[in-house]
Amino acid sequence: MIETPLPHRRSVSDAESRVASRSWWDLDADEYQSEHGTFLGDLDFVWCPEGLREADAHLLGEVKSKKVLELGAGAAAGARWLDGQGANVVAMDLSAGMLRHARAGAERSGVRVPLVQADALALPFADSVFDIVCTAFGAIPFVADSGAAMREVARVLRPGGSWVFSITHPMRWIFWDEPDESGLIARNSYFNRTPYVETDDEGRPTYVEQHRTLGDRIRELVAAGFVLRDLIEPEWPAGHDQIWGQWSPLRGRLFPGTAIFVADLPAPQPTNAPRH
Repeated sequence: MIETPLPHRRSVSDAESRVASRSWWDLDADEYQSEHGTFLGDLDFVWCPEGLREADAHLLGEVKSKKVLELGAGAAAGARWLDGQGANVVAMDLSAGMLRHARAGAERSGVRVPLVQADALALPFADSVFDIVCTAFGAIPFVADSGAAMREVARVLRPGGSWVFSITHPMRWIFWDEPDESGLIARNSYFNRTPYVETDDEGRPTYVEQHRTLGDRIRELVAAGFVLRDLIEPEWPAGHDQIWGQWSPLRGRLFPGTAIFVADLPAPQPTNAPRH
């Protein structure tokens, strides 16, 4: 019997994170879509396992005629929904496997948006070209330097643009990723930023997820030039019984599982011309 190496916490390089994330999502794309595709839909923007939808939350504001980039778009259901609202959307993901499902979703729905395979730390776009950048659990938790990712987002946003992203709520890192009672016991330090790493038999990282505190995330945003407009912690809705990994009605009723950051890149203030 071959034993799978246990996950652990250790430092990883940016290159190790990138290779692990691309390989993981390429290999896991089919299983992920099989398990979660129905919940996410082909033409819907779902922010989190709690089921908060952009159609109800309006976190992106008015999107008609806006140029929007969805980072870590996965199968691009959110991007296709935005297209249906009149936005000009580009869907980007690191994983070819996930973009394959984006193409399949386009075939099923008849809605096609441009798909780009690229790294969130090196966005292949000119400066100041998007009005909105958004992601639902994409990119930010998986890059080694999320502060650099925030700066890249700021670079491609026009002044006055918005950056909205959802991640696993940082306090969840205190607990094991179990949806039952065993996931209610505090076991880890909230302040330990060492990444969660799964490795192969040779010790090479195959899955890497990064932890930052709420304060860390806010400081990353501020350092990149953003102003935080809102922080949403979706409550578990009544009647929602679906378990998604560590997300469950039991845990969801007690503490938040998702944090959604809504930030703006301020537009320059006009200066008054001197009077003569």
